[in-house]
Amino acid sequence: MRSKIWIVFWKELRETLREKRTLSLLLLFTLMYPAIIGYVMHQMIDKNTRTEREGVELAIIGGAQAPTLVSQLRQKNVTVSEVAPMDEEAIGALLHARKTAAVLRLSEDFIENYGAMRPASIEFWFDSAAESGPQRRQIEEVLQAYSANIASARLLAHGVSPAALSPIQVQRYDTGTNASRSAMVIGGIIGILFFPAFMLTMSAAVDSTAGERERRSLEVLMAQPIRTWELVCGKWLAASVPSVVGVTLELLLAHAILAWLPLEEIGMSWSLGWSEMLLVCLVTAPLSLLSGALYLALAMNAKSFKEAQTTLSFVMIVPLIPGFAVSALELKSASWMYLVPTLSNQTLLKELAKSSELGALPFVLTFLSALIPALLVVAFASWRMKSERYVLAV
Repeated sequence: MRSKIWIVFWKELRETLREKRTLSLLLLFTLMYPAIIGYVMHQMIDKNTRTEREGVELAIIGGAQAPTLVSQLRQKNVTVSEVAPMDEEAIGALLHARKTAAVLRLSEDFIENYGAMRPASIEFWFDSAAESGPQRRQIEEVLQAYSANIASARLLAHGVSPAALSPIQVQRYDTGTNASRSAMVIGGIIGILFFPAFMLTMSAAVDSTAGERERRSLEVLMAQPIRTWELVCGKWLAASVPSVVGVTLELLLAHAILAWLPLEEIGMSWSLGWSEMLLVCLVTAPLSLLSGALYLALAMNAKSFKEAQTTLSFVMIVPLIPGFAVSALELKSASWMYLVPTLSNQTLLKELAKSSELGALPFVLTFLSALIPALLVVAFASWRMKSERYVLAV
């Protein structure tokens, strides 16, 4: 029995590996999604640490009227450049050229209003379309602190304590850990790592069923002394192996990239070890088996190769729906999620990223949530192949 399954398996696998398109897809999806995650996280790190590395460029018009403000800005790693007076169009052109994060323009009567204790006007010009949000916020914080210091000095001069204006002092304590913050951010994009499980089986599943039936090679194969369930199992395993290999390599590569990135610079971390990641790869293997079984059964019931491809293209999206629904509804992780294929894998990886003590049950449920449906679908496909109507495509 095992030798017959092995013969079919090896025959189908060799035919699959001969196709350059299949190998190209395997290489593409193995490298593409980890590269996307690595690029997104690298850009996030670069954007949030750019201010510390490069400082903030600020142009100021009339800065000589407020030397204390200029001094405070420079203490906060802001490079202040005094520029000549210019109109609104010139300021806009300067900002659009991305040569400075913002422009401060002090009014001509700034000193007069300041001395008379009237509001002294400071214009804050910036380009909201530019990627300089952290720099702008840093400048705004300095301006707010400068204004608060002036107000406190004036109150003291009139014998009023500045504390009278702050009857309530709010103290903030963040109990979130680096691991939990990283799980929130990375968890939103990590679901794409499991999508190739449903991409890498489609070509082989369609070609070994609807394709062979159109070429009339399936009739010859079924005429051999082999049971239908042995034939289906061989085709099923051959269609699933590229997906198992591809997803495993993809997960390991993504893990290596996330462990290498300096996530601590943005208050995040990736705490998974290699042993935990290997367990995730192990319990993810049945997802590829479910994909291969599902596509095999659906392609068998298609009347042509083209119809099978069209049907599977729509079915491919279905496993992603639970993950999107949970994300859109902002549902918290629950035990029932480990019973839904694909969603269970996403939930497991997300909880592990939080350094949660999960125990063995989530791993077992994730493994069985895909394996049991896969075996049931293979049993159905074996029964379906016994029908002459299937072989004749009627």
